Order: sequence, then C-alpha cells, then structure tokens
Amino acid sequence: MFPACVGSVLGTRFLCGIAFLSVFLVNKLRRRHLSVYDTIEDFLQGHNNLMPIRYTYSQIKKITGGFNDKLGEGGFGTVYKGKLRSGLVVAVKVLGDYSASGHDFINEVGTVGRIHHVNIVKLIGFCFEGERRALIYEFMPKGSLEKYIFPEQGGERTATLSCQKIYEISCKVACGIEYLHRGCDIQILHFDIKPHNILLDENFIPKISDFGLAKLHATDDSIVTMTAARGTLGYMAPELFYKNIGSVSNKADVYSFGMLLMEMAGQRRNLKPLVDQISQIYYPSWIYDQISQGKEIEMEEATDDERKLTKKMIIVAMWCIQMKPSERPSMNKVIDMLEGDYELLVMPPKPLICPEEAPIEDQ
Repeated sequence: MFPACVGSVLGTRFLCGIAFLSVFLVNKLRRRHLSVYDTIEDFLQGHNNLMPIRYTYSQIKKITGGFNDKLGEGGFGTVYKGKLRSGLVVAVKVLGDYSASGHDFINEVGTVGRIHHVNIVKLIGFCFEGERRALIYEFMPKGSLEKYIFPEQGGERTATLSCQKIYEISCKVACGIEYLHRGCDIQILHFDIKPHNILLDENFIPKISDFGLAKLHATDDSIVTMTAARGTLGYMAPELFYKNIGSVSNKADVYSFGMLLMEMAGQRRNLKPLVDQISQIYYPSWIYDQISQGKEIEMEEATDDERKLTKKMIIVAMWCIQMKPSERPSMNKVIDMLEGDYELLVMPPKPLICPEEAPIEDQ
C-alpha cells in the first residue's frame, strides 16, 4: 500500500505541475501579446499631434467595400482600393503578419505621419485593434514605377514613358530622399528604395512609399547602429554586408537610389541573366565599359538630347553605387549633378562590387 500511495501522490503532483506550467505559459504568452499591443497603443496615444486619423476596423471594412477591390499583395499583407466619406479614393494596406508587423506598423505611422512633402506618399489614417492593423494612404492611380521601366513577360510593356519623363521622375525621387535626410527635424533613412516603392499619381509625380524598414536618426549623428541588414537584395548598400568598408549612414539610401537610377536609365533590371550576351548580365558593369570606351548607348529612335539625359543619369548612378560610402555623394550633390550641365560630369572609378560577389544573408 505504501508504494501505491507514494505513486499516487507523485502522479497528482506531476499533473498539478503540468497544469500549473500550462497556465504559466499561457499567461506569459498572453502578457507578451498584451505588452506588444500596449507598446503600440502607448506610442499612438503619445503622438496625438500626428495628422493621420485613427479608424476602427469596421470603418476600414466599409471604406474598402468589404475588401472587394484588391490592388496588390505581398509579404506585408494586402492592399485594397477604398473610398472615404468625403469621396477621396484611398489605398488601404491591411497588414497580414501580425506577429512581426508591430515594429513595422510603428515605423510607418511614426515616420510617414510626420512627413509632408510632394514626393512622399501621404498617410491619411490607420487602424489598430489588437491584431487588426491597417494603413490608409492616398491612392496613386498610375501604380508603381516598376511597370513603366521593366518589360512584362513576353517582352511587351503595359505602359511606356518618354526619356524626358523618366529623367524628371528621377529628379523628383532624389528630392524626396534628400528631404528625408535633411528636410525633417529628424533624419529618416528609408532602407528600401526600389522601383516597386516609387508610386506615381495621375500626373506621374513620384512619391516614395513603404517605410516599414525606415530608421529614424538624429540629424547631428551620421553613423547608424545596425543589428541586421535590411532592404532588398540588388539595392542594398555593400556596407550592410561588409562591415570593414564603412559605417552605415544615409549613404545606404544613396546607393539604393543609384541602383534605381541605373534601372530607370537602362529601362531594364540591373541583374538580368536571360540576355543575349553574357557581358550584359550585370548592366552597371557593362554600360560602364560602353561609356568608358566611347561607345554610343543603344537606344531605339532616340534624339541626341535623350541620349545625353540617359548618359547623365548613368554617370550620376555610377557615383552613387561606389563601394565605399565615403566615395558616394550626398543626395544634395546628386540633385545638383542631375539638374546640372551634362558636359561638366566626369566618370567615376568603376564600381567594384558585382552581384556574384555579394554574400547572401538572412534579413
């Protein structure tokens, strides 16, 4: 009898221990979720001077007509077209990865909420109800720049822009980035400048969007502390991978803009494996050699002025994508070069980094 009693007592204690542990873990997870929600709620309550309006989730459903008109979908969630009571057409981004979107959500509301610039997308409102989070932006009817500079499958573009218009867009994007770096009371580093994140309004005025990876930084401190690389491969500055070539600063955005500018000038992706000539796979390297050797840029039915504009964009892009951050110009200088006299531009040293040299790391 004695061993049986001992076994019964131990069994009871074991079951009680399991029950206690389960309750403890559930409460811990619940507190963790609540702490995340509280953090976001505290942030929102502490920024009452932000212009964006707070909406309920039921209002979001009504604005989007029950989420009927989908504009796009990605890792962040889904974007729907909607209309406010005033009649204003908007784009509603409903965040999908709730477990990881808290920081990105704060970034977008906190960053875009304080920006007022013609070349930065305007954040009109937001929704935060526990796991339900959404951002309401001004609607950009022409979509992203991506579809105007890259051929679709089958080699046909759905839309085209003149060389002059692409040049004008590049100048305005540069102005938007320069404002982020120097025009606010705090420096904003975007860290994800690429064609997909450049939206166009009805007049093809570009606006920089998607500030989920942005980092706010004091204007009097040029060095940024980074714990992990962030951005999109192909547009990320080399110092985000190679720590020995320089510190991370706003020059990372300059590099990304340079890669964007190169794609706008060539109207093709910088890395394009399926091309006729192997030498053309990596466009920046190939086009640098073409210009350095005095060869004409291949452009169908282009005028001399259009060729000069394209060459100007390429030379400025080459300066922006120099490997060392210290060798890249500031965005203010980039604007001066883009808007200045083509004849005064000089070709920089050939950028050393190539796509096959860049390490692949988890972001």
